Amino acid sequence: MEKLSELIEQRDLKGIRQWLVDTGSLEIAEALTRVEPEQRALTFRLIPKDRSLDVFEMLDVPYQQEILSTLRDSNVRDILENMEPDDRAKLLDEMPPALAKQLLEGLSFKERRLTSMLLGYPENSAGRIMSPEFVELHGEMFIKDAMEKVRTSGRGVEAIYSFPITDDKGRLSGTIDLGDLVMADPLQKVGDLLTEEKYSVTTDQDQVEASRFLLETGFAALPVLDSDNHLVGVLTFDDAMEVLRESDTEDILRTGASEPLNAPYLSASLFMLARTRAVWLLVLALAATLTVNVLNIFQVTLQSVIKLSLFIPLLIGIGGNIGSQSATIIIRAMALGEVYFSDLLKVLVREIRVGFLLGLILGALSLPVVGPFFGWDMAVVLGSSLLSIATLAAFAGSVLPMFAKRIGIDPAVVSAPIISTLVDASGLIIYFLIAKAILNI
Repeated sequence: MEKLSELIEQRDLKGIRQWLVDTGSLEIAEALTRVEPEQRALTFRLIPKDRSLDVFEMLDVPYQQEILSTLRDSNVRDILENMEPDDRAKLLDEMPPALAKQLLEGLSFKERRLTSMLLGYPENSAGRIMSPEFVELHGEMFIKDAMEKVRTSGRGVEAIYSFPITDDKGRLSGTIDLGDLVMADPLQKVGDLLTEEKYSVTTDQDQVEASRFLLETGFAALPVLDSDNHLVGVLTFDDAMEVLRESDTEDILRTGASEPLNAPYLSASLFMLARTRAVWLLVLALAATLTVNVLNIFQVTLQSVIKLSLFIPLLIGIGGNIGSQSATIIIRAMALGEVYFSDLLKVLVREIRVGFLLGLILGALSLPVVGPFFGWDMAVVLGSSLLSIATLAAFAGSVLPMFAKRIGIDPAVVSAPIISTLVDASGLIIYFLIAKAILNI
């Protein structure tokens, strides 16, 4: 990457061309994301034609859009024409409608039909990311005939390592891997190699759910069926992994009180970076007023026993951290399909017990530390508060994400910062009520 930057600064076009010849496509794509837009456009135009498409498809959509805007119409058509239909659909989907329509009309009839079909499925559905080009085999075919069909029809097909198998009525019978075909007896029938279990996803199925299902099966690809159970495409492993990567990135960002950028970090503007965080900061600032109001309500209690204020940061931190831990664990478990809403009671019982155990440990440790310096009555107040707040935080951190999922809200939205803020306010109420009861304020 440093070598490319030096060559660009020196305007050494011969050196850049040689660097592009000597460097792998993945390294070139990564290097392009590290240079300025003008330098990126110049470098891309110098990439050998037989490699430019590979590099282009490895770039994120914002970089692809930027590069297309610098190319001549003929070059744009060539790139779009040779892209995989699902990758092309993703690129056009994020372009302004008028420009996307213009580019779509410039494609050949076959590629335009395939791309339009994908764009016709609901957003975030498995149909939107499937590959509509695949090799379909029939269970009654001999292995030698199946291999011949793979040779003649498989060129340019993305899912060449796994094939859907249909019966004489066109219904899905299962899938078979290329390795099984190669190793089988040429005079054996394809259907003889199938197991009883068959897996597939549907076009309207959520693409994250479908992708996780593909990951669980361990297959290279899964057949995609439409509403009439007709085979219309295949979901490939690489597309599924890209969906899961984006989904996990969104969850991580929202758990950290930020919205997804939907663009590589270095290509995002300062306004975009600030906007994705500002909304959450405003929400959290409003939520924090609950804590201020609680302190105002118990102002007399604080004035009576000033030392109560010393432990407020500790209690707020402990409660927020335990709530965040519970929320993160439950959100991840739901994302992996390990926990469903029907498991709500089991989850609550487990998390309440965990919270109680954590509070018991922390409360017990606080007694010998606080008692000798602030009085044993204050130590009991703090220990009891830690026990109660830890139990409450674990409860809130587990139940809120599950209810959010139930009503159709992304559980990551009910994330650690919001739970932390809510636990802060309720935890302080518990703290002051315990203090009033034990200290007779």
